[in-house]
Amino acid sequence: MQTEEKNTSKILRAEYIYSAALPEQFRQEECPRLAFIGRSNVGKSSLINSLTGRRNLARVSAQPGKTQTINYFDILFETAGGKRCSFELVDLPGYGYAKAAKSNRRQWAKVTEQFFLQEKNLRCICQLIDLRHPPLESDIAMFNWLIKNELPTFIIATKSDKLSKNNIQKNLAVIRKTLSLPADAILPYSSEKNDSRSYLLDFITQLLIE
Repeated sequence: MQTEEKNTSKILRAEYIYSAALPEQFRQEECPRLAFIGRSNVGKSSLINSLTGRRNLARVSAQPGKTQTINYFDILFETAGGKRCSFELVDLPGYGYAKAAKSNRRQWAKVTEQFFLQEKNLRCICQLIDLRHPPLESDIAMFNWLIKNELPTFIIATKSDKLSKNNIQKNLAVIRKTLSLPADAILPYSSEKNDSRSYLLDFITQLLIE
């Protein structure tokens, strides 16, 4: 995966608009949506803040499992050619949080599955996996469920700044092998350094415009 930074698309507006805890509360407005999901404490909120350039857009907490609702954000961006496009970024509850009550985990999982199966405007699901470790059982189960249901999925390997360049490549290879991924289906990302931010913005642009 090529990750060199390019000055192309840029975020003009990023605002929180709505939260849903139950399927009947899902937004019904017709607009393109991009969903982010990952294991609790994978750095999902930090990545969303990095991507949008808004430090406190998504709530960041040291305590895993804080995102317990489906949160919608309105995003407006502009391409290098000056074309503007808006979409909704959807932040989903983390999975695999062992300290949460089993009943809560089952409820979150059920609502998340219903969102994926009911949402007709979903352009892509970005599944976040911690690059420091091989995919965990919950990561593999989520990925296999998404593929089984023929949902468009892209893997983002977070916390790349915690590793050397050699270990980044080694760990990317482990994730690719574990999930049977082609090289262009996974992106290493550092929210601390904004590494690969421009690439991710370009990826989103291609999804929405091209």
